[in-house]
Amino acid sequence: MNLSFDPQSVVAHLPHLPGVYRMIDSAGQVIYVGKALDLKKRVASYFQKTAALSPRVCLMVSQVRDVQTTVTRSEAEALLLENNLIKTLSPKYNILFRDDKSYPYIVLTEEPIPRLGFHRGGLEKPHRYFGPFPGAGAVRESLQLLQRVFRLRTCEDSVFRNRSRPCLLYQIRRCSGPCVGKVDEARYREDVRNAELFLRGKDDQVVHRLVERMESAAARMEYEAAAGYRDQIGALRKVRETQFVSREGPLDADVIACVAEHGRVCVDWVMIRGGLHLGDKSYFPKNAGEGDVTVALEAFLTQHYLTCSPPPLIVIGESLATAGLAQVLSEQAGRRVEIIHDRTPERRAWLKMAEQNARLALGRRQALLAGQEGLLQALAEVLQLPDSTARIECFDVSHTGGEATVAACVVYDGGAMRNGEYRRYNIGAAGAGDDYGALREAFTRRYGKIVAEEGKRPDLILVDGGRGQVSVAEKVLADLGLADIPLLGVAKGESRKPGLEQLVFPDRREPLRLPPEHPGLHLIQQIRDEAHRFAVQGHRARRGKTRNRSLLEDIPGIGPQRRRKLLARFGGLKGLVSASQDELAKVEGVSRALAEKIYQALH
Repeated sequence: MNLSFDPQSVVAHLPHLPGVYRMIDSAGQVIYVGKALDLKKRVASYFQKTAALSPRVCLMVSQVRDVQTTVTRSEAEALLLENNLIKTLSPKYNILFRDDKSYPYIVLTEEPIPRLGFHRGGLEKPHRYFGPFPGAGAVRESLQLLQRVFRLRTCEDSVFRNRSRPCLLYQIRRCSGPCVGKVDEARYREDVRNAELFLRGKDDQVVHRLVERMESAAARMEYEAAAGYRDQIGALRKVRETQFVSREGPLDADVIACVAEHGRVCVDWVMIRGGLHLGDKSYFPKNAGEGDVTVALEAFLTQHYLTCSPPPLIVIGESLATAGLAQVLSEQAGRRVEIIHDRTPERRAWLKMAEQNARLALGRRQALLAGQEGLLQALAEVLQLPDSTARIECFDVSHTGGEATVAACVVYDGGAMRNGEYRRYNIGAAGAGDDYGALREAFTRRYGKIVAEEGKRPDLILVDGGRGQVSVAEKVLADLGLADIPLLGVAKGESRKPGLEQLVFPDRREPLRLPPEHPGLHLIQQIRDEAHRFAVQGHRARRGKTRNRSLLEDIPGIGPQRRRKLLARFGGLKGLVSASQDELAKVEGVSRALAEKIYQALH
């Protein structure tokens, strides 16, 4: 790493070409990734004495010890590379939005009797998918609407194939009962086609088709069928009256507004499909700094739409240079995608709605964080911890009679539980029921990584337990050279009732019992209970896996196929254990001799 960094010599050798640049600090870490239409001009702008840089950017520039660049063929290619590097490297000065691994969709399956359902994950042909939606609630609300109007089945195939009588959804007129022949296949297929048209925003065509069929049924004196079409038309029109928000017709658009308040930034994404408002979702980016809404909005557009199918129109609340992104999105979607800052009266109303949603979300988040900050401050005061205390890690050990021992660590940081940083440790070296050995193994594995500079150092460590657990943890930390990290045991009080916990210190002072209403105790209970839940969940999963393996996989002659057949035939391990030898021998592939072996192994 170049410690005598000379920015002018770096800039002198840069080309006037599009590309991506990476700012690197003295530790060799990439701290910022950016794109440029002209690399030379863009990188030079950071190091000019007359440049009007924000305090956050000035701080970043002061840490730069090297600049690496990659030339690309176009601005669009630079945009894609920048996005990939930001998601891979997570630089601390780039605004980062949480990467939703999978947005929810509505699926219409391609089957003789198609199913309408909720879907996450990969999109598989030949099924038809509609979305993505901003959240699961929007999908479920849309599914309920579709059930009310078109009465399509939503049950899984395993349920559908084995019904002998209609379910409750048929009784309340939310399903037409195709499982038991209550509707003929042609009529059901017609409802499927209408539902698909509606999901594509062509509800006028749906109403027109339903009116034609109603009149035709009435002309044939099939009055019951005509009444069914009439009810569908009425339900569909009622939906349009309550949810139609666009005077521009069945429009597909996203509306995105960004608001900065209380030193935090919120981006609100509103989805409009077929002229219907399907809901919104609020995002709170990391590393947003002092709240530059244009930078945050640009980061959201890039990180969100390069991994998510865009609609034809994206309306944004700030004026940005988006030609390059629109070109990339159009190429990916195979159709034209517009990104506009057009404040026509109707779109201004949309943006106002999105901005209001963002402000409300910021207010809720501020109230939540203020409450958490108060709890953390109260805990720091009573334990005489530094004001900078923010990161707390808590350990718990779970097992049943020493079987399938799991130690769990949960993390509280920045006013919230950080689920992505939770870790479980399957304990192998410690003896059965040896809680101290399990804790010793978990601490060694966890904090050995911090010594190797592979993890984050906590400000406080909690252990669910008393003096013995604290002593074990204290010794491991001392051996690792981390004895300066504050450590606290949380021992259950008399009758194990909440509010009677004792806080055990490693320096042998008397345990501290805080009043049940103390906010610091509430924070400890919150973190300790989460550690217990996470440990028990991991233990149960490991125990179930271990028991299934020990009881079935160790029996000679029982391979994966026979094991699946046995578990399916008896509904799981419990039913298998209660089965007789005669019942076991009736399973395909299980002989009388093998049935006897299985029975003996299970009893």
